[in-house]
Amino acid sequence: MEQEGREILDRVEQDGIHFVSLQFTDLFGTVKNVTIPSAKLADVLRMGQSFDGSSIEGFARIYESDMVLRPDLSTYCVLPWTSPEERTARLICDVYDTEGKPFSGDPRNILRRMLVQAREMGFVFNTGPEVEFFLFKMDGEPSVSPVPHDVASYFDFSPRDLASHVRNQIASSLQRMGIEVEATHHEVAPGQHEVDFRYAEALSSADAVVTLRYAIKAVAASQGLYATFMPKPLFGMAGSGMHTHQSLFSLEGRNVFYDAQDRYRLSRLAYSFIAGQMEHARALAAIVAPTVNSYKRLVPGYEAPSYICWGQINRSALLRIPGY
Repeated sequence: MEQEGREILDRVEQDGIHFVSLQFTDLFGTVKNVTIPSAKLADVLRMGQSFDGSSIEGFARIYESDMVLRPDLSTYCVLPWTSPEERTARLICDVYDTEGKPFSGDPRNILRRMLVQAREMGFVFNTGPEVEFFLFKMDGEPSVSPVPHDVASYFDFSPRDLASHVRNQIASSLQRMGIEVEATHHEVAPGQHEVDFRYAEALSSADAVVTLRYAIKAVAASQGLYATFMPKPLFGMAGSGMHTHQSLFSLEGRNVFYDAQDRYRLSRLAYSFIAGQMEHARALAAIVAPTVNSYKRLVPGYEAPSYICWGQINRSALLRIPGY
């Protein structure tokens, strides 16, 4: 076993871990999980964890179902909401076939291949998502009543408001999991909130978004609330999106989108980048707006894009250049 594997096993012992959650996502971004006793982790690090890929949406046909999970050891973290008796650590996994080749339908592998291509062109692709969600009051188990748990609006604050307490708990949990939270605040609609974390190369920030989603749900449930990332849960109210800051840097760390001489401070490469995303916007909608409810959000008047355009001032533009 390599040195990194031995170090992880030592950390598992030091952290008092009883179980390890091996996680990956399907093509729709849904988190999939298999939990192993910590004593089995050494075997998984050597041989991987096999599973039936044909039972995962979009993965494999029935006659090519055997697949293997291999943990990315850099993603190790302790799930802070688990009890000492069931202390659980998380490892995000890459998916391989039984011949040891990366599975081409693994979303994480797809993104990694694109980042390798970008680096071969001399670029680092950074992203910084802003994740919006609603918190609803629970109406018994398992049904949920679509009643926001507060009546606040954009940037409102009250020390006695449950919303502030829940957001602080979410930020604390995420920071303990290694995610650098930059800000949390109430969003426009009642019961709507946002968490922003520091930008990173796209693979790291994608992992963070996956982690953030189930962390928010876990913290909300501990407070008797239900968290949802549904784009438009309430008619006549603002919906939830995931604005994603994007930037290309050179391998030396220079922002290649910036040109001090340009009217909008944008380089020719930045204009090409914008044009490319606008050209492919309709096709991208199948991925970034995958449900019927997604399109209930994309209507005029609610700070959601309804036209393929770019701009600086208009917050409802599909692509917006920050003014600061």
